[in-house]
Amino acid sequence: MALANRLDTGRRFLHGRFRTGFIRSRNSLLPAIQMTLCAVGAYAFAEYVLGHSGPLFAATSSLIALGFSREPRLRRVVEVGLGCTIGIAVGDLLLHWLGSGIWQAAVVLLFSILLARFLDSGSIFTTQLGLQSLLVVLLPAPDGGPFTRSLDAVVGGLFALLVTILIPRDPRREPRKDVRKLLHELSEVLRECAESLVKSDSTLAWHALVRGRNCQPLVDGMRLSLRSSGEVATLSPAHRRHRDELDRLTESLEYIDLALRNSRVFARRLTSAINHAALSDAATESIAEVLQETAAAIDELSLGLAETHDGARRAHLRTARRNLGEAALRVHPKLLQVERLEGETVVMLLRPLMVDLLEATGMNGDEARDLLPEL
Repeated sequence: MALANRLDTGRRFLHGRFRTGFIRSRNSLLPAIQMTLCAVGAYAFAEYVLGHSGPLFAATSSLIALGFSREPRLRRVVEVGLGCTIGIAVGDLLLHWLGSGIWQAAVVLLFSILLARFLDSGSIFTTQLGLQSLLVVLLPAPDGGPFTRSLDAVVGGLFALLVTILIPRDPRREPRKDVRKLLHELSEVLRECAESLVKSDSTLAWHALVRGRNCQPLVDGMRLSLRSSGEVATLSPAHRRHRDELDRLTESLEYIDLALRNSRVFARRLTSAINHAALSDAATESIAEVLQETAAAIDELSLGLAETHDGARRAHLRTARRNLGEAALRVHPKLLQVERLEGETVVMLLRPLMVDLLEATGMNGDEARDLLPEL
């Protein structure tokens, strides 16, 4: 029986891995074709047009510059080109002073890595600089001289930029996907807070706090996506019209980030309030209801920010703004039947969260604050 269970678990694991890998490969088909054409094109150009023999760095630099990373593509191209050029210069200089050999290679590599970290924090820049300086010491220079590799790296980077401009992916795709994930997590944080009130279980509120803390990588990832998408929209004539939408998403992200931070503070205080029985049954029910309404409005906001059609997007944002405004009108200790000071603190922490969410819908900050009942 135990063996059968282990085999069944193994089958399910392999099936899940296969399915995940297949979906990942299917979604990567177009970028893979772009990367292949770019690498082969850069290699062919460097070999047949520039006359370089075996220009592997033209192909490898184009692959690195395109890649599947969220980092902005223009930065990767610059890091590859500069890292390659400086690495060759450093390696050639140290080779002239120290000669060639294993210990000389170790000294060159250590010095190159430390120099790269001194000049820039980029990992690609460090890798390229260290690799090139090491190859200069260990391998004979190509026919055109050591800086032929540097020119090949520049060619690969330029081909990557050309592919980005001529065959771009929709720059809004990744940010839209990211904002859906982010707002889903935020709405679930508030729902878990509401559930913790209904069940009077501070552990659930603590779980909501942990969930909110785990959202920070999603925020950072979306920032990178927006930077990369902004570059594509700026470089590509076909997608320049999307820059305004990307700017709005960037602005909304800042307010969503603030809302997430405030949700963590709220969840932490709610944990304490539940432990100290600071909320009456009526207050518990009222605050839980506001939290559920706010979570539903966040779902509507997610639909609006991720929507592809302008009309539908504006409709969802109007609905989210209206629903959040109705919830904000109730965020007052007396209206929520809160009596004790610690319970009032919980309500007070909910007010800036509502303002942040309203601003994420596009509402002016003063208008959002005016919706809150006066204290």
